[in-house]
Amino acid sequence: MSFDIGSTLTAFWENYGVLIIVLGRRILVSGLIIIGGRILIRFFHRLTNRALRGKLKGDETFSSLLKMIINYGVVIVCFIMILDVFGVNTTGLIALLGAAGVTIGFALKDTLSNIAAGIILIVLRPFHAGDFIECGSLTGSVRELRLFTTIMETGDGIFISVPNSNFWGVPLKNFSRNEKRRMDITVSISYSDSIDRAFQVLNGIILEENRFLDEPAPQVMVQSLGESGIAITLRAWVPINVYGSVYSQQLKNVKEKIEEAGLRIALPKLEVYMGEKNRREGSTMEANSRLKQSKT
Repeated sequence: MSFDIGSTLTAFWENYGVLIIVLGRRILVSGLIIIGGRILIRFFHRLTNRALRGKLKGDETFSSLLKMIINYGVVIVCFIMILDVFGVNTTGLIALLGAAGVTIGFALKDTLSNIAAGIILIVLRPFHAGDFIECGSLTGSVRELRLFTTIMETGDGIFISVPNSNFWGVPLKNFSRNEKRRMDITVSISYSDSIDRAFQVLNGIILEENRFLDEPAPQVMVQSLGESGIAITLRAWVPINVYGSVYSQQLKNVKEKIEEAGLRIALPKLEVYMGEKNRREGSTMEANSRLKQSKT
C-alpha cells in the first residue's frame, strides 16, 4: 500500500485551505499592527524628547514616566486590535478590564495614591534629583524620583525609600531650589563689653569675606538683650552652593575675632539669693557637719 503525498496535501488543502488563508491573513495583519506600534512608539519618543528639550524643559524623571505611559498605552491598543482581528469580543473584554480595574483600585488604593502623588510630583516638580529637602521627619538629598517611591540619602549616607504619598499634603522645604540663602551667626557678649567694638569686629569680617553677596547687603544688628549677655547677629546672603562651607568657617572666624578684640563671649549664669533664715540654717548644717568630721 503506497502513500500518495500529493493527494494527501490536496485533500488537506481542500479541507483546511480557507482556514489557513484566513489564519495567515490574521497573522499578517497582527504582524503589521505590531510593527506599526513599534514605529508609533519611536515616533512619540522622538516627539517627547523634542518637547522636553524645548519649551517644556522636563527632567529625566518626567521624560521616563511619559515614555513609559506611551509604551503601555500603545501596547494595550495594539493588543486589543490584535484580539479584534482574531475575532475576540473586545467590547466585553474592555468592560471586564474596566471592572477588574475598579476592583484592583479599591484593593490597591494605597499603591494608587503613591502613583497619583508621584505623577503630581513629577508634573509640579517641587524638587529634582540632587536637591536637599526636608519633609516632616525626613531630611536628605533626593537621588531618584520614581513612580511609586522617592529614593533619598541622608547626610550620613543612609539609603531611604519613601512612598510618594508622604510628600503630598505636608509642607516641604527645598534647601537647593533658590540660588542664594541667608546666613545668621549670633554671638552673645558680656554687658560690660562695648557693642560698638563688637560691631567693628563683625563688619571687618564682612569686608574680608568675598563670598557674601552685595545684594541684599550684609548686616550687623543687636538681636536681643538676654539674661546673660547681649546677642549680636551677623546676617549675610551667600550662594547656595557654598552655604555650608561659608557658615562653618565663619562660625569659627567670629569666635576667634571676638576673643582677639578682647570681648568676652557671655556664658549662661544663674544667681541664687538666700534669705536670712536660709543662711542661718545653712550655717547650722555646716557647723554640724564639721563637728561630725572632728569626732571621727
